[in-house]
Amino acid sequence: AEGPSFPPAHWEEGSGLRRKRAVLAVLLHFLETYKGLLQEEESAGKVIKELYLLIMKDTSLYHELEDEIIKLHQLVETVELKVADETPPPNKQVKPLFRHFRRIDSCLQTRVAFRGSDEIFCRVYMPDHSYVTIRSRLSASVQDILASVTEKLQYSEEQSARGDALILVTMASSGEKAVLQPSEECVFTTLGINSHLFACTRDTFDSLVPLPEEIQVVPGDTEIHRAEPEDVANHLTAFHWELFRCIHELEFVDYVFHGERGRRETANLELLLQRCSEVQHWVGTELLLCEGLGKRAHLLKKLIKIAAICKQNQDMLSFYAIVIGLNNAAVSRLRLTWEKLPGKFKNLFRKFENLTDPCRNHKTYREVLAKMKPPLIPFVPLILKDLTFLHEGSKTLLDGLVNVEKLHCIAEKVRTVRKYRSRPLCLELEASPAQLQTKAYVRQLRVIDNQNLLFELSYKLEPGSQ
Repeated sequence: AEGPSFPPAHWEEGSGLRRKRAVLAVLLHFLETYKGLLQEEESAGKVIKELYLLIMKDTSLYHELEDEIIKLHQLVETVELKVADETPPPNKQVKPLFRHFRRIDSCLQTRVAFRGSDEIFCRVYMPDHSYVTIRSRLSASVQDILASVTEKLQYSEEQSARGDALILVTMASSGEKAVLQPSEECVFTTLGINSHLFACTRDTFDSLVPLPEEIQVVPGDTEIHRAEPEDVANHLTAFHWELFRCIHELEFVDYVFHGERGRRETANLELLLQRCSEVQHWVGTELLLCEGLGKRAHLLKKLIKIAAICKQNQDMLSFYAIVIGLNNAAVSRLRLTWEKLPGKFKNLFRKFENLTDPCRNHKTYREVLAKMKPPLIPFVPLILKDLTFLHEGSKTLLDGLVNVEKLHCIAEKVRTVRKYRSRPLCLELEASPAQLQTKAYVRQLRVIDNQNLLFELSYKLEPGSQ
């Protein structure tokens, strides 16, 4: 048999492009053929994920390979990943929670509303940081989750009888941990940004330590340094609109009227609240991982620009979250960074601070919001604050009769949500590879939510700032 043939040395410069096109063709054909068989387990799609990320970073070839790359993105975005031995019924799709899996294809999918009966994939970690992936109802009780974990681990009844029964623990990146009670439900959407579920015995509880930080705590450029402020802001608005329109109006009532552990159908609202917190920490994370003073000042200016464009988009959730993030004590103490900010942007940020000032019950913000016409995304935590005030300020039952006036006030407040969403959001977002890369970045933010760690980074950058 003849040996392998190698391309001649005098191949023209375009040969590299042809080889990349050939690799893309093979990858596209593979995805088309086997997209229904790819499994949820991390290792199954590893090669495809790595190739996809490499392709998305190869900006020099975007123009020549634009058609192939867009087709690749569409395939990766729409592929349905399933577990081979636990295929759900045809009409029952398993939905990925955006905080539990940070896969490119999951984060780029359009967000859909969750119900408690929906099934999701979830990782539950062991004390040695290995994990099992289970499929569970979103509203599953801790007892149900542990039963699935036990089955996956083939945990014997003998061990359980000896008192080695598993318990479920939430573990934050700061090391704070709490044991969940067997009857507790809907725990998935109440986890912190970088919190995880651990299964362990009571004997090993004290030895639990957090997973290594999901973000590499070393200086380095991320997509925000390359992306235009308009693109980042528009993708923030588009994603938050998807999350906001998934919330049913009754979720606001359920969230306020029932205690934290009594809520049943508030998953979409809680995911949006988590995202709001995530954006706040993202601002500090990006700034505090930027070492150069000049570069950091430029990034600060860009973030203020992004906030301004979000406000222009009537995305007050993103606007508020960015301003709160810039007011984080670990960021606001960076005196040298703020001093390098151009005067125009210093004045602009002062206006933003006035707009988000809570004085007189957020009077300035409420006046601005009242002048806006739908579609708009409000600062949702303030709606919940108002509803909580209405709920706790008067009783629902007075002398055995329903307090109709209270319920009317609550209904009127909830109706504002319907008004905000009464018109569709129309943002013109290109489907170019560069835009898709920005979209992926915005939808899978990696953040440090440990305030102590943020302060450590801040003091390393500017030890003497006050």
